[in-house]
Amino acid sequence: MSSAPRPGPGRGWLLRLVIAFAFAQGAVSMARPAVSYRALALGADETAVGVIAGVYALLPLFAAVPLGRRTDHGRCAPLLPIGVVLISGGCALSGVVSTLPAMAAWSGVMGLGHLCFVIGAQSIVARQSAPAEQDRNFGHFTIGASLGQLVGPIAAGALISGGSGALGRTSALALLVSAAVCAVALTSLWRIEHRRTPGAAPATGKPTAKTKTKTRAKTKTRAKSKTKAKAKTKVPVTAILGARGVPAGIFISMAVLSATDILTAYLPVVGEHRGIAPATVGLLLSLRAAASIACRLAMPLMLRLLGRTALLVASCLLAGLICAGMVLPVPVPVLAVMLAALGFCLGVGQPLSMTTVVRAAPADARSTALALRLTGNRLGQAAAPAAAGLIAGTAGAAAPFALLGALLLAAAGLGLRGGGAGGTSVRPEPAPRPEPAPVPPAPDPVPPAPDPVRERGAPRADAP
Repeated sequence: MSSAPRPGPGRGWLLRLVIAFAFAQGAVSMARPAVSYRALALGADETAVGVIAGVYALLPLFAAVPLGRRTDHGRCAPLLPIGVVLISGGCALSGVVSTLPAMAAWSGVMGLGHLCFVIGAQSIVARQSAPAEQDRNFGHFTIGASLGQLVGPIAAGALISGGSGALGRTSALALLVSAAVCAVALTSLWRIEHRRTPGAAPATGKPTAKTKTKTRAKTKTRAKSKTKAKAKTKVPVTAILGARGVPAGIFISMAVLSATDILTAYLPVVGEHRGIAPATVGLLLSLRAAASIACRLAMPLMLRLLGRTALLVASCLLAGLICAGMVLPVPVPVLAVMLAALGFCLGVGQPLSMTTVVRAAPADARSTALALRLTGNRLGQAAAPAAAGLIAGTAGAAAPFALLGALLLAAAGLGLRGGGAGGTSVRPEPAPRPEPAPVPPAPDPVPPAPDPVRERGAPRADAP
């Protein structure tokens, strides 16, 4: 007796994906400050460090949309090990090379690997999550990023400052360790993508090897023909960006990520001006990351209580007000409370912006839409620090937080206009139009039966 077919994938794939993402993001969070310290050890000035950091964000811009196109019409899982290999290779080789151009090149490879991993992982979550589960699953998926952002900088700081003042040696060690940490992600990348063969009929008996071979060949032929047919009808990028909700989701994601990056870069500068110890600054940043994890764990409850639009708008609005308030010289305990609240608010934007983009984009271009969202993130990572540096140089070290406040308030306005994608309700997929039932042919007219006429003299049927 053949076993009953499985109804669909469980949630084990999501747990393994979160674990892999935590290791990959933790490695990147370790490597990025270590790259800056190693560049300084090699004689780089502030401008050169900024260029190396910018290559990490700018190089993947050229690959984001092609990778999204490829993922729309194929499998997502192969991008995950490719991303891990590129991240590990970029980290390790950044710790080995001894010239600044080579460090910039391998920093770009690291960014390209991170892009590959994130596009593949986000596409898997979008493809394997039911519409009603997308907010929850994207929230749990981004917990992996928060875990990496929580542990990575602390580990990098411990490794770099643990040496005897040899900045070049300790930063190289941190980069090699980050490469090993990223390689651990490969142990969780099994059975992540649930493969299905639609249209396969159940076998009535035990198939022979010849039958199996023919079935596989037919399945591959059908898959290739479907892939070619889909590849011919690519949705234009302008059509994706013109869909209601996609620009809002991209801008909200860019604003939230820019706030996180600038906070990480400029809180040490603010601490230096206000006399806050570096260890305390590290704890404050870890507190922000921990609050984001707590937010994503509580997101299903908040969605039931507030709805998507209200939650997205309120989180961006509160985050903008808190960022603007950080310009004031508040005491450290008050700053800790503000950063915890800010981390909680910023934890909402990334997963809900993913769901917003996925629901607003055409069904056959969702991976491309997610790639465009990541393109916006990279542009924000490149442009926001440059703008923050100009503002900080003219108006003071805390002035970039006012810029972040204005950016997040603008994101709240866009979320109110169309970024929520329909509140808590789930936009149903367009149902296939039913084909009209075949009309049966009209039957030939049957002549009426003549009235029975009993012939004279014929014997009755009931006669003895």
